[in-house]
Amino acid sequence: MPSIRFTRRQSLLGGAALGVTLAAPSLSRAQSRPLITHGVMSGDVAHDGAVIWARADREAKMLVEWSTTEAMTEARAVPALAVGTPTDFSGKLALEGLPSDQDIFYRVTMTDLADGTASEPVQGQFRTAPMGNRDISFVWSGDTAGQGWGIDEDRGGMTTYGTMLRHAPDFFLHSGDTVYADGPLKEEVELADGTLWKNVMTDAKRKVAETLDEFRGQHLYNYMDRNVRAFNAAVPMIAQWDDHEVTNNWYPNEMLTADDRYTVKSMQTLSSRAARAFHEMMPTRQTLAEPMRVYRKVSYGPLLDIFVIDMRSYRGDNTTNTEAEGTPFIGPEQLAWLKREMINSTATWKVIAADMPIGMMVRDGAEAMENGANGDGPVLGREKDIAAVLSFIKTAGILNTVWLTADVHYTAAHHYSPERAVFQEFEPFWEFVSGPLHAGTFGPSDYDNTFGPEVRYAKHPEEGQANLPPSDGLQFFGKVDISADTGVMTVRLMDSADSELWSVELEPKRA
Repeated sequence: MPSIRFTRRQSLLGGAALGVTLAAPSLSRAQSRPLITHGVMSGDVAHDGAVIWARADREAKMLVEWSTTEAMTEARAVPALAVGTPTDFSGKLALEGLPSDQDIFYRVTMTDLADGTASEPVQGQFRTAPMGNRDISFVWSGDTAGQGWGIDEDRGGMTTYGTMLRHAPDFFLHSGDTVYADGPLKEEVELADGTLWKNVMTDAKRKVAETLDEFRGQHLYNYMDRNVRAFNAAVPMIAQWDDHEVTNNWYPNEMLTADDRYTVKSMQTLSSRAARAFHEMMPTRQTLAEPMRVYRKVSYGPLLDIFVIDMRSYRGDNTTNTEAEGTPFIGPEQLAWLKREMINSTATWKVIAADMPIGMMVRDGAEAMENGANGDGPVLGREKDIAAVLSFIKTAGILNTVWLTADVHYTAAHHYSPERAVFQEFEPFWEFVSGPLHAGTFGPSDYDNTFGPEVRYAKHPEEGQANLPPSDGLQFFGKVDISADTGVMTVRLMDSADSELWSVELEPKRA
């Protein structure tokens, strides 16, 4: 078992992070103060700043103050942000000019725009990225509230978040399927042992999401969980998306003509609404050039750069994925960006945060393929984009790349090598898969030999089992530790009970 570091972050467990209200108040506006409805979050932490998120129950001014002490002595305020109906009363503020490698404590207060009444403040914490060498620790996983498994308070809620929090990571990489907008919940589900899973219910979780408000409600549902709120207040997030933020296996030009659950059939419409809700309800940094862009680089000092990629927004249609000329997956602009950023990176480790694994076959119906993998053989279809990335890494001499992902609802460690591959123009590398956080457990997947994957470890349900509930314990996350002294990256695959299932130490290569 790895050692677990307890820091001042743990004090948030008994404080304001757990004291947030779960829903709008029953009192009238005249009788109540404004409320911060779903806790606070930080995200996309840099060496000098971070993004802070919160949501009010009405039109309000969002005031953020920060300090380097938990007592908030000499707190500094940033200009307030008005929040209202255009963003469902949510707001994001960027803190800038912060000291590097420093614990930052912040508090958020909402003041009523009509009469200036102030909410109770809610406090959070994060640590800015270092500019020099220091040990780094982070966790990653994906897949939250999927396959009918929502918040069952009698079973402790989304307990994997509480397990991850006990490690006090520097940040959390959410590898996609942050919500299941296509997965309505039932109030009760009978389990194999005869007991009942009892979901907390909201209107947004009773049907598939189609409207902007319904997509927003998917995110707000998860923030009702006390484990999630405590985690969000203490650990900054790097969030990416995959398919279930919109609907299963979607692609941009899809029309949902055969799905009677949807009155809105256009995927362009649904994905646009979902993307807006995603960025409104996540502490992501956005750009004016492409406000809904998910792919980005997050630098975390001289030891680590994280390249968050988007395998969803720029893809072509789901076909058999065997086109000899290739079909879009990452897309030319993102591919050019990734090459440029990787070759300019001076970090020891380059983590490619992908929302789907490389060599695991994920089908979409009887013939179409959802992932890049399409069966044994040469590079075809979406594999062309993956091959372009891997061959560029080799020819450009980029060292120490590691792929992290989720998506398939079990945990695995994959080693890729040209000695086992049909396509051989790449250097050996590792890919680690971990999830779900709080969703049904499935597996295993089939593999193809195009890039030569070898399964070094996997844990999944036994043959014939599928959609196992979180109460069965097959919920997974990964933990990465990078040593400042040696540069060694240690990757651990963990479960919700905090058991270390498998680990490996990776020695960095030097130029």
